[in-house]
Amino acid sequence: MNYQEVLAYLFSQLPMFTRVGAIAFKKDLTNTLRLCELTGNPEKKIITIHVAGTNGKGSTSHMLASVLAAAGYKTGLYTSPHLKDFRERIRINGNMIDEAYVTSFVNRYKNAFDEISPSFFEWSVALAFNYFADEKVDVAVIETGLGGRLDSTNVITPVLSIITNIGWDHMDMLGNTLPEIALEKAGIIKQNIPVVIGEHQTEIVEVFKHKAMQTSSAIYWSNELVTLSNNKQGTQYWTFDAVFADRFSLPGLVCDLVGIYQPRNIQTVLASLHLLKQNGFSVPPESIYKGLQSVTSTTGLMGRWQVLQQQPLVVADTGHNVDGLKYVLQQIAEQPYKKLHMVIGMVRDKDINKVLQLLPKNAIYYFTCANIPRALPANELALQAGKYDLKGHIYQSVEEAKKAALAVAEPDDMVFIGGSTFIVAEAL
Repeated sequence: MNYQEVLAYLFSQLPMFTRVGAIAFKKDLTNTLRLCELTGNPEKKIITIHVAGTNGKGSTSHMLASVLAAAGYKTGLYTSPHLKDFRERIRINGNMIDEAYVTSFVNRYKNAFDEISPSFFEWSVALAFNYFADEKVDVAVIETGLGGRLDSTNVITPVLSIITNIGWDHMDMLGNTLPEIALEKAGIIKQNIPVVIGEHQTEIVEVFKHKAMQTSSAIYWSNELVTLSNNKQGTQYWTFDAVFADRFSLPGLVCDLVGIYQPRNIQTVLASLHLLKQNGFSVPPESIYKGLQSVTSTTGLMGRWQVLQQQPLVVADTGHNVDGLKYVLQQIAEQPYKKLHMVIGMVRDKDINKVLQLLPKNAIYYFTCANIPRALPANELALQAGKYDLKGHIYQSVEEAKKAALAVAEPDDMVFIGGSTFIVAEAL
């Protein structure tokens, strides 16, 4: 197979969670372990950092990778889902995996892998581990796909585990209470490996403490290791001062991720770097300054309060659950605009009513759906939205909805595109 045929095989023939939902989620690690064994256990040949959480794990992973690369480490980064190009999932120092490597790997292992019947995600994980091992990365930042305990990435033994926060998402697979969801995420905590928790949430503190005690793992909350002050949000950067528990300070830090939700992710990254330095990583202050200031250009991160144009202001954000969207909507409310246009689509397995309750009633809506089986049809979304006095028109494609919004938006209006990662992917 050539590269295009390889992509068609990966996307169309393998069970893919992002397309079809829970039916593609494998509830054990058997397949991944077999794939790793078939390829010589590459996961044991690389130094890794494991990142889980309901929201913020993508931003946290990218920031961490950017700083480590700035410090001179050959840094692998595995994230999901991708927005425009499959190869976004697997990067080294920001550069996407080579098409030739993807093609060669799939052709080499397809017949053996097919006997195992892996999912798309399991294939991707095996590909990433092999690529990082073959390229001899110094360290790889590995983001979980879904949950933690049973996620395909959870076959690694990292030098540090990170859990950003716990919120309401994927309850059909992870549990119906925050402690249940937290227990699944806590599954990435390994024996004698330190863990950083990004957010102190009273309801689930004991879940993490108990798991850390079971595994003899040192546990840290990021706000106990790092304090941020003088936070200022601009149109292109956050600026802030950081003081660590040992009184070491980094004044005047700048980060190019401008989402209103980013300071807590930044705090988690800095706390993680503090522990990595204690564990032998050389991360000088200038690397932290450089890495945080250039996250998007270094790692290619997209879809986090991404400004697509000015006049009218057009912003895309992948926030898609209640907790994530609360921050996004708060940031929208702080923007100056004459009229607000919302290009919105969702997937079937989200708590749609809870999200619709949050959306502003004074906006003009452009209801649409992504081109995946899991998408909620635009007419169904519009019908549900009408119950909450959200008014607008229905469009059968994201492109159509985006064009319609831009056609009527005036220079001092705002157009927001989101509701689902897949809406943002197609808008980009």
